[in-house]
Amino acid sequence: MLNYVVISGSGRPESESARVGKYLHQRLIDMQLSDNSHCSVIDLGNDPLPLWPEQNTELWHDYAARLQAADALIVITPEWHGMASPALKNFFVLTSKTELAHKPALLVAVSSGLGGSYPISELRSSSFKNNRLCYIPEQLIVRQVNVMLHPGPVTDANDLRLRPRIDYALGVLHSYATALQAVRETVDMDNPEFANGM
Repeated sequence: MLNYVVISGSGRPESESARVGKYLHQRLIDMQLSDNSHCSVIDLGNDPLPLWPEQNTELWHDYAARLQAADALIVITPEWHGMASPALKNFFVLTSKTELAHKPALLVAVSSGLGGSYPISELRSSSFKNNRLCYIPEQLIVRQVNVMLHPGPVTDANDLRLRPRIDYALGVLHSYATALQAVRETVDMDNPEFANGM
């Protein structure tokens, strides 16, 4: 069974990003891609990291241990003024290749309106350099999130279209997670000459 970590990158408690994260967590289990003991959620709104914390904080050690054990990640960011959330950017400042190198990640943007594409572009361009996280080509944008992915009958046409797309993307992520296990076994990540990305 593969290990997954879902990261809700909103800095707000009880956020829409966290709700989407819980939905994705449950879909991984329902699709039998993982189970409760191999899939966890890091909620940066309910359990935030201080800005630029020392890496010996108890909370960071918990997050780092979960990330090191992970085979794949789901990274969720709200769109704030066209940008990825500060909490998520701070999270990536702390991560290194020890936690994330050569692990696939599915990017998910959340927007209360019709936006969501800018945070995806921002994270693809700047959040992987030194930690070597591998974003897969698939991505998800949950637009008009307030009416999406709620329990019960699905009545919204956009919600109806998004749900199978989510399942497809999770299946792709699972395939990458399986394939990249072999990559991590063969890549030398201890060479100090190439400690950082270019």
